[in-house]
This record gives sequence, C-alpha cells and structure tokens, in this order.
Amino acid sequence: MEKIKCECGHVNPLGTVLCEACGKPIEGNQHIDGNENKKLLNMRYEGSARRSKTYTSSFIDKIWTFFSSVKVGVWLIVIALIASALGTIYPQEQYIPAEAISRDPAVFYEATYGTTGKLYYQLGFHDLYGSWWYMILLALIGVSLVICSLDRFIPLYRALKKQRAKRHETFIRRQRYFSETEQVSEDEITKVKNRLRKQRYKISEENGHILAEKGRFSRWGPYVNHIGLIIILIAALLRQTPLLFLDEYVWVREGQQTVIPGTKGEYYIENKEFILEIYDESDGEIYKDALEMQGEAVAKNYQTNAIIYKKKEESVVGAEPELEVIKEAEIKMNNPLKFDGYTLYQAGYQLDEFDTMSFKVHQTDDTDKESLGTFTVDLTKPDQTYELDNGLRVQIDQYYPDYELDKGEPRSKTKFPRNPAFVFLIYPPEENKPEVSFVGIGRNIDPTNENQYKLGIADFSMRDVSGLTVRKDYTLPLFIIGAAIFMIGVIQGMYWQHRRVWIHPKGKNVLLAAHTNKNWHGLKQNIEKAITDTKINLVEDQQELEEEVKKKGGKS
Repeated sequence: MEKIKCECGHVNPLGTVLCEACGKPIEGNQHIDGNENKKLLNMRYEGSARRSKTYTSSFIDKIWTFFSSVKVGVWLIVIALIASALGTIYPQEQYIPAEAISRDPAVFYEATYGTTGKLYYQLGFHDLYGSWWYMILLALIGVSLVICSLDRFIPLYRALKKQRAKRHETFIRRQRYFSETEQVSEDEITKVKNRLRKQRYKISEENGHILAEKGRFSRWGPYVNHIGLIIILIAALLRQTPLLFLDEYVWVREGQQTVIPGTKGEYYIENKEFILEIYDESDGEIYKDALEMQGEAVAKNYQTNAIIYKKKEESVVGAEPELEVIKEAEIKMNNPLKFDGYTLYQAGYQLDEFDTMSFKVHQTDDTDKESLGTFTVDLTKPDQTYELDNGLRVQIDQYYPDYELDKGEPRSKTKFPRNPAFVFLIYPPEENKPEVSFVGIGRNIDPTNENQYKLGIADFSMRDVSGLTVRKDYTLPLFIIGAAIFMIGVIQGMYWQHRRVWIHPKGKNVLLAAHTNKNWHGLKQNIEKAITDTKINLVEDQQELEEEVKKKGGKS
C-alpha cells in the first residue's frame, strides 16, 4: 500500500485528502490552476482515506466498492420493502385457513383467488419470507451495512483519534467558521479557554495551540444504528430456523388428545373442555346498544381447559407413547399457556361440530323399517368398510365433511364435519355388485330407485373444537436488543453534535476556527459566549459569504 508523507512528518494512507495529524490538504488539493485553493475544506470523514475510493482494481475491490455505496444499500432496502408488501396481498402459505378444503398451496390460491392467486403462487410469493431469494436479499442488506460501516468508520476513527491541537494554518483558514484578530493578549486567550471548559468542552493544548472539543461520541451514532440493524437482520434470518422460531396452528376437539405441532412428537395436548361465554343484557346497559347493533352473539370469554403431556423417553418405538402430565391449565384470550419454551394461545373455536354419526340399514319395502344392523362412523377418521352381523357390508365411496352443491356438483366447503354427507356402497351378503346410496342430513337418495336396502341416520353426537396457536420464539430478545441499540444510535446522533473550536496563535494575532457536524447556530452561540468581553472577533460563516458573492456575480 502506498503512503503519503506530509511536511509535518505524518505518513498518511493513499487516498487521504487532509493530513490526519496537521490537517493540511494533501498534494493535489492545495492549488487550483496554479493559484492557492481557498475553497472550504470537505470535512466529511475528516478527509481520511476510504478503501472504496482508493483501491478499485481487483475483483475484491470492485465488490467492496459496490456494497460500500449508500445508493446500493438504499436500493436493496427498497426492493426488500416492495417484496415484503407483495407478500401481504394474499395470506402466506403457513396462514392458509385450517378449514380450507385443500391446504395444498397450488390448489388453494387458484381456487380462492382465481388467476391472480395462481400467478401469486407461481411467482413464489406464497412463501415469500422463507424463500431463498428473500433470505439472500436480507443477507445482502446486511453485507451492505457491514461494508458501508467499515469503509467509513475505520478511517474516521483513525483520523479523530490522531487529531492534534496544532493544525496547519491552511486547515484553520478553510474552515466554515473562521475569524482573525490582531493583537490578542494571553489573558484573553486564557479567558476564552476557561469559558469553553465551563461549557463542557475538553481542552487540548500543544505549543500554544488550543483545541476545544465535545460530543465526539455523537459521530458514532450512525454506526451504532447499523449495528442494531444488523442484529435485527440476523434475528430475521434466524426466525427461519425451527430451532429458534415456531408458529403453528392446531385444532383440538373436546376429549381429543393430539400431538402439538412443531414439537417433534415430544408434547401432546388434551382438550378436556371448551367453554364459551357471551355477553348479554345482564352484563349491563353498556353492552345493550352494542349487542343490538352487532345483531349476533359476542364472545365474552372462550377458553380451553387443557392438559399438556410429555412423552417419556423410555417409550417403545411404534407403540402407543407413554405420556406424563407436565401441566394443566386454562388457556384464555390474552392468557396463554407457557411450558418449556412453547406458548399456546387461544385463537379460535368451532361450535357443535359433528363427532360421530350412526346409521341403520333396513329393507326398502319394509314398512316397519326393521333394522338389519347399525354402524357408527367416526367423522374425523372414518373407516373405509363396515361389516354388519347379517353379512351386509357397507363401504364409504365418497365423504363430504361439509357438504354443498357447487354448480350442481357435490363438494366439501371445508375439511371439518359440519354438514357431513356420504356416498355409500351397500354389498348384499355374498354379492359383489353394490347398491349406491347418498345419505346426508335431510337427504336420503336412491339414484336408481331400485335399491333393495336403504340407509338412514340413527343417531349422532357433537362436540366443540378449540383452535390454538403454538408459538416458540427465541429470536425475540435479539429483535429487542437490536431495536434498543438502534434507538441508542438515533438518540446519540440526533441530540448531540461533535463540536470543535481551534485557537491558532500567529504572533500577536489569533486565528479562530470551528466545525460541527450539525447545528452550526448552536456552535456559534457557544463561541459568542466564550469570547464575550474580549477583543477576539466572532467567527463568520464563510460558506454564506461565498454564496452571497456568487449571487452578486463576483469571485470569492
């Protein structure tokens, strides 16, 4: 790496604009067309060498330069925002309603949303936040943040760490705030120095040269922001790992014991009872008008009385698992059940869902309808075939849990047994040719009108179903830490400023200069307060003077 040696003896990295030690402009920035350059210094990053602006020849240099660009980072964020917005048009795959007739995304999106839904699925937006390209996009934003920060932070830190009280005269004269005063006494300089110290400036001295500085830590605010954002991005990526994040939905029927999804079969839940309480007029006049406007029952409370089981480690593979109770509790809205890092939320319910349905068989021409046998169908997991004692065999050919006619074609609106209907095949004893019957609630159809046997509903049972959200989130602390660090950076950079005042003696004269990264008016007030009752002239804003000269058509 090439080095540039300043006349003060300090060796600067290639690409440095201002000497890190004395602030003198490096060769090439001192003169314009053979004349002394009087243009104000660009104090951004203290004129230090940035890798992206210095080394651009190798492949790694080009990658570094590309990602160090703020424009690239902004465009990556814009693309991510647009993609995230598109992902909210339709529900993501994991949020397909549990009652949907098909939870196959290829079927669900087209059936529910038509052509746009099909296109949405084909473009991969159905699983946007877990897709490989979205993860890569987030990773690229993280890379951009890291490289942008390193490209600027390291040279800025090096320049600020090495700054001296004694600066080159050119550095002083080409600051935005500058004044020159003749015949200034040592007492007046001491008075200004002490007043600046009272304003909580840190004073450094070198051979009569003075640097008053405060608020340097505010310069690191943007980089603290970047650290917070990087932590948030890492947390977002970790949410795609099942070890750290889980968000599943499970329906549990009363009396049912089922495995909790996402726990790899380790935990089970049993729904002992589902309870629904609704508001009525007895709850007070405050609810009366609202209930009348609503026109339907409004839930006051719905809860699941549940038991959580854990599978014993010594359970035999393939056999019914041996379970032990680890917790029994009521799961209510805003009162979830927590165990071993998992949280169960009461999220929904279904009332009066059919549980079982019993059918009886009799001969069509039997006026007394004497039963030839009965069988019971578990509507959640129906068997395929039912053998009766008299040799009759009944087989389920079609099962519609939630029956409806769609343009004359039978179908099931959902997969839950809310309005069950069946197409049965009835095999007489020792015969292979079946009779076909369609049976549902209020429906008993013989499509041929020649059936010897007829099916009828003998009895049924119903139960309530509880909908629970299963969640595990170990990434939340990372999000909180990242957000907290980000806000610290915002406050750090917003409410403090890095202010510096240089007092440069030149014989009996004094050059006074100042710089801040923002709030120039506040800095000027500090200086005005410090030089009160002294001969030292108040600094002038040379940038404003240049602009006024340009407006008048003159030269600075």
